[in-house]
Amino acid sequence: MSARQNVLAVVPPHIGGRTSGAGLARLFPAETDVTVVEATDEDPAALRAARVIVTALAPVTAEHLAAAPDVALVQCASHGYDYVDASAARARGVTVCTIGSSGAEARNVAEQTFALLLALAKRLVPAHNALVEADWALPRLQRSLTELSGKTLGIVGLGQIGREVARRAAAFDMTVVYAGRRRAAPETEERLGGALHVPLEELLRTADYITLHAPLTDETRHLLDAERLALLKPTAFVVNTARGALIDQDALADALERGALAGAGLDVFDPEPPTPALRLLKAPNVVLSPHAAGVTRETVVRIAMAAVRNASDFLAGGEPRDVVVPGRGI
Repeated sequence: MSARQNVLAVVPPHIGGRTSGAGLARLFPAETDVTVVEATDEDPAALRAARVIVTALAPVTAEHLAAAPDVALVQCASHGYDYVDASAARARGVTVCTIGSSGAEARNVAEQTFALLLALAKRLVPAHNALVEADWALPRLQRSLTELSGKTLGIVGLGQIGREVARRAAAFDMTVVYAGRRRAAPETEERLGGALHVPLEELLRTADYITLHAPLTDETRHLLDAERLALLKPTAFVVNTARGALIDQDALADALERGALAGAGLDVFDPEPPTPALRLLKAPNVVLSPHAAGVTRETVVRIAMAAVRNASDFLAGGEPRDVVVPGRGI
């Protein structure tokens, strides 16, 4: 790297803000000038000077890109990139990358998925709350307690995270079916306990547990709408650790309030943080967590290192990894 280059690191308060951003900035080479902000347009001068924007789930809009004439790369510190205006980046020749191939989040998101599955099946939240209130709730809860073993897990999106989920499902003696645009290689299916590729509608009709691991795009927004939610068995559970907008949240609340679903475990919302008006906050048979699946102590370090490594390699003239929007020369 022959000259100093400017990086804008955007870390919103609900992701850790300046404190987390300072840790990320220290990972860059000494010859890189890193400005840490909590909103992309917080420091207009830093945005205007940025060669690279590293964003931790903070929006990067067409207006932001227009205000950053020197930006060549938007590096997302995540597997997804739905918070970046991809069309505007493409029009301006700006490369957009994720950390998808790093696998930084995969294991922990899979663990969080199973934490939610188990909490739902074993009714851990209502059981805990009842005991705190001196209520021995076993007679009331016993009828709704269930198992994972012998059940069918439907995975929507068999990428790195989906595959980690499938591996864990095999350990629980679950049958795995999955839906996605492409079928995995036969050897991959065999390695994942005989996972079976099926159409989405068939998965929704047959699975006892449905877990979402698809990226959020125009095609997948509200992938589970009222019509598709109606396909699920009334004993089925839905878990979402991917993106909140994959589900029509009002339609899911309707189904839960009618008793048309057994329950839902949600780590993601639309928007984030959710507003107090979100009906799912008070819907029956839900287990909620604050987008915690990718932010363990260990995972945050892996995410930051993967994002910084890709951005630093790009600034040094290398080929970036996990390109989702190719820019000029990519």
